[in-house]
Amino acid sequence: MLIGIPPILGPDLLFTLRSMGHGDEIALVDANYPAQEHARRLVRADGHGSMALVRAILAVMPLDRSVPHAVMRASLNNDPAQTGDFHRDFDAAISELAPNFTVLPLKGADLYPRIRAAHTIVATTESALFANVILRKGVIDANGRPA
Repeated sequence: MLIGIPPILGPDLLFTLRSMGHGDEIALVDANYPAQEHARRLVRADGHGSMALVRAILAVMPLDRSVPHAVMRASLNNDPAQTGDFHRDFDAAISELAPNFTVLPLKGADLYPRIRAAHTIVATTESALFANVILRKGVIDANGRPA
């Protein structure tokens, strides 16, 4: 156990978050996503849903302020206007945890190549359909604050 580090962040995921640089993206994918086949680097988070992991990651990783959208998610049924419970919960969590950021819903044709190109894919056991998200890492200043 570590002080101030959410225990859901295991050693492989902590290593990944620390290894990522500014602009690198991490994708958290649901249980149906073919993570093993698509990942450049794969971290398994078996037994954990995406929302708990997003909350834990955003407790330690800054989001990128230099781009219009540092937070992306799958759209439901390939329609960015459609949302399910997971999408509404995710959007609300981002509003709470990162109020200066907006979520960009993406169609599969735009999202899946980006997931494949991500620094790392985290395979969750999230059961919601189309519960795939991408977070883009930002920077911290010399005082340890997001910049």
